[in-house]
Amino acid sequence: MIQSMTGYGKSVVAYNEKKINVEIKSLNSKTLDLSTRIAPLYREKEMEIRQVISNALVRGKVDFCIWIEKDEGTDAASVNSAIIENYYRQLKEIAQNTGIPEPQDWFQTLMRMPDVTTKTEAEVLSEEEWEMAQQAIREAIDHLLAFRKQEGAALHHKFEEKLDNIAKLLESIEPYEKARVEKIRGRIVEGLKSLPEVEYDKGRLEQELIYYIEKLDISEEKQRLANHLRYFRETMNVEGAQGKKLSFIAQEMGREINTTGSKSNLAEMQNIVVMMKDELEQIKEQVLNAL
Repeated sequence: MIQSMTGYGKSVVAYNEKKINVEIKSLNSKTLDLSTRIAPLYREKEMEIRQVISNALVRGKVDFCIWIEKDEGTDAASVNSAIIENYYRQLKEIAQNTGIPEPQDWFQTLMRMPDVTTKTEAEVLSEEEWEMAQQAIREAIDHLLAFRKQEGAALHHKFEEKLDNIAKLLESIEPYEKARVEKIRGRIVEGLKSLPEVEYDKGRLEQELIYYIEKLDISEEKQRLANHLRYFRETMNVEGAQGKKLSFIAQEMGREINTTGSKSNLAEMQNIVVMMKDELEQIKEQVLNAL
């Protein structure tokens, strides 16, 4: 079953006092075009993350993002109360000994002193946390793949509808095709009859008519187009990325329809060809989204 290149997936995994968020979305592209935004803690794993995504998604313009949400207060700097008390006693004593006025706002003054606050040490990625991050990445990719399959089913239905329409239009050409031969024959004969002074060999005329009619025959084009329709259906049901192959088959279908149109010197047939082109154009537009 074909898949769409359009998809979206998100996952959130809780670890200690934080949440690991992963979001991934994809649109159509001829190749895999991957852009990433990775939280600093996980940047050392970027190549590994890229490999996992490329193996799973194959094609598409993919945007990947992984970030961390921490509980309030987790990153707050620690206040060293012992140092603050020590500074307070020293400043109080200096003020008393020197007669310098004590600060109006003790808190603001003390918080400006060195080493009063201690920042949290830089985080190091543990194996346990990386396992949880990998779980979030896999879940987000799985959600995106499920989305792609859902969109692919809609594409499959659309393609079947358009293929059926082309097949019906192809069948509707046959009555006009037979009538066309008689019209061509009658028109040439009537034209010759309008020239009484012209003598012609009826046997030779018949040979020329056969040659002319064979040049306008579309039997081969019809057969090849029918084969392409069947091959398109078969390819849609093959597992894996088949979008490029479907695009090539659609191009071949277009060639046969165009050749049929160039050989159709009957207005009714040309109208049918135009309708087939319209159906095929819709297939070509949608096949760009197929994986």
